[in-house]
Amino acid sequence: MPGAKSVSEDIDDRRKAYAGTGQRRAMPSTLVHVAFGALLSAALLGLHYDARSLGVVLAATAFPDLDTFVGLVVPGAHRAAFHTLLVPLALAALVVWDTRYRERSWLRQYGDRGVQVAWVAIAAYLLAGIGPDLFFNGVNVLYPVVDRFVEFTGHVYLSNQYGLVQTVWGPGAGHSPVLGTTATVHYRTGVDYARGSDPANVERVFPVAMSGLQLLVLLTGLFVTTVRLWRVGRDQ
Repeated sequence: MPGAKSVSEDIDDRRKAYAGTGQRRAMPSTLVHVAFGALLSAALLGLHYDARSLGVVLAATAFPDLDTFVGLVVPGAHRAAFHTLLVPLALAALVVWDTRYRERSWLRQYGDRGVQVAWVAIAAYLLAGIGPDLFFNGVNVLYPVVDRFVEFTGHVYLSNQYGLVQTVWGPGAGHSPVLGTTATVHYRTGVDYARGSDPANVERVFPVAMSGLQLLVLLTGLFVTTVRLWRVGRDQ
């Protein structure tokens, strides 16, 4: 039929609509977060790297995305309730108290492994769980103390005419990093498409990798994890 779109064109149009409506850019999936956390695990767990330690770190990485379900009950809670930087800050304070000031440390009963896995899990929560979202569509960084969604986006480059240029933050950014509050911002997901009642017959999209870079991170995390676990099994 003249003017009819091919299947690939229709899918591409819907992908662009998903990326451009409801969120400013295609958000990283939970799988991409976990792949990032897997890379941090491979780099930071050292001699304590094994399936159990990896599982703890990956669980911590994926945990922030559970606020998607909180958003079903508390509108605006997605990317706020568990994406706030106050959570890893509180966890870090708890680890310091437990390992330095508590008479009998709970973590130290597992030796150095317990302490190291705890710190790597907190780092993964912050860098792999919250970090990608902070740079893709924003998070409510100090919720509930300050109700503001903030996004860091832009460019950093060296110019032979202007020197070091950054458009992420400040007067030269050309955009406001503040996106809104829990009352005005909603992140569309396959679980919670629209604030309130979802439209009938809505297409629910569950992202896996919404860009080439995200797919590369996902595949690299899978490759590195497979090799590291194979080496751990071989050395036992």
